[in-house]
Amino acid sequence: MTLLAVTFFALMAFGLPIAFAIGIAGFSFFATNDIIPMSIGVQQVASASQSFPLLAVPFFVLAGHMMNRTGITSRLINCSNVLVSWMSGGLAQVCIVLSTLMGGVSGSAVADAAMEARILGPSLIARGYSKGFTSATIAVGSLITATIPPSLGLILYGFVGNVSIGRLFLAGVIPGLLMMAGLMLTVWLIAKRRGYRPEMAERPTLRAVGRAMADAKWALLFPVALLFAIRGGLFTPSEVGAFAVVYAAVVGFLLHRELTWAAVAEALQEAVVDTGLIMLIILFSGMVGYAIIFEQAPQTIAEAMTQLTTNPLLVVALILIFLFIAGLFVESTVLVLLLTPIFLPIVTPLGVDPVHFGILMMTIVTLGSMTPPVGVAMYTVCSLLDCPVEEYIVESLPFVGTVIALVAVLALWPGLVLFLPNMLM
Repeated sequence: MTLLAVTFFALMAFGLPIAFAIGIAGFSFFATNDIIPMSIGVQQVASASQSFPLLAVPFFVLAGHMMNRTGITSRLINCSNVLVSWMSGGLAQVCIVLSTLMGGVSGSAVADAAMEARILGPSLIARGYSKGFTSATIAVGSLITATIPPSLGLILYGFVGNVSIGRLFLAGVIPGLLMMAGLMLTVWLIAKRRGYRPEMAERPTLRAVGRAMADAKWALLFPVALLFAIRGGLFTPSEVGAFAVVYAAVVGFLLHRELTWAAVAEALQEAVVDTGLIMLIILFSGMVGYAIIFEQAPQTIAEAMTQLTTNPLLVVALILIFLFIAGLFVESTVLVLLLTPIFLPIVTPLGVDPVHFGILMMTIVTLGSMTPPVGVAMYTVCSLLDCPVEEYIVESLPFVGTVIALVAVLALWPGLVLFLPNMLM
């Protein structure tokens, strides 16, 4: 197990792509093991692909790319602008609300952050918002996507941990809305102190709000339709992914009439690339996951933790601290695939609901994408807005503090996470 970890981090240090670092580390374990033949490792790579729930990943990735070409984004921006631009820091508030709404469309934090940085970032800077504040608002705000359905991270967690994806989707709604409220409050406090003015002098009328929401109705209905389709038993989570693609096509071709066949071809090309990257990580992670189980890593770590404390809350707190530190250095998809088989068997016997733990885990590991030294969303937004990373780090501290405080609240009160899945499922 030590050799596996050392090999993985050594290859990462040399700049090797994550998927290949995982694959070589996994092969090194089987190559140096006297008990398990190398053929078992190859079989694990193949068997990791033989999963029906995994079909949800390419479908939702494709649906997200198609949605971005249906005119949904512009309608959601207009809706967000009407709803919150009258508040202090109005355009920054729009970014937070848009992340919440786009989370139900894209399912990817990095994709959401990149889109907002291109479309809203220049407008924020032109209106006097600092580059650091703008970048931090967009990057950390995209974290809402980690829990709002259809989150790709929750799909992978459900696949690896054998947890109901439908319950995970329902459980992510309230934490996502609470995160939106917390980040909006943070923006409001900073905007008040710095004198960032609202975009609108007066609050919008109910007619204006209704008109904006009606214009964006097909985007707003999308996550609701997904949840009701799963809860009503119309589709499995994998089939809902296919439904999402059909939904995007119907909205783009028939309702908004903005989707073209050339745009569909572009969406397919981008989806193939994204799916290839994700699936390569998943396949090689199957081999590493087998090695982790063979070496009895969950039992060893569980024994070490229970020697420190048997209090479920303290155990979860220790795991979350570890996940936060790991998230600073390793991409969230990798952490979900590699660490879920380790930590889920530890917390479940202690009475921690796997759905509750999944929401906490996804929030913390995705936060690593917004923090140095290897935050993907951070570097994406900073590069698009030409923002120094040092300035971003300083400006992101209040937002990161808000997220950590929210995670603590969700850990202390599981009912906030489990209310919807327990009521509806």
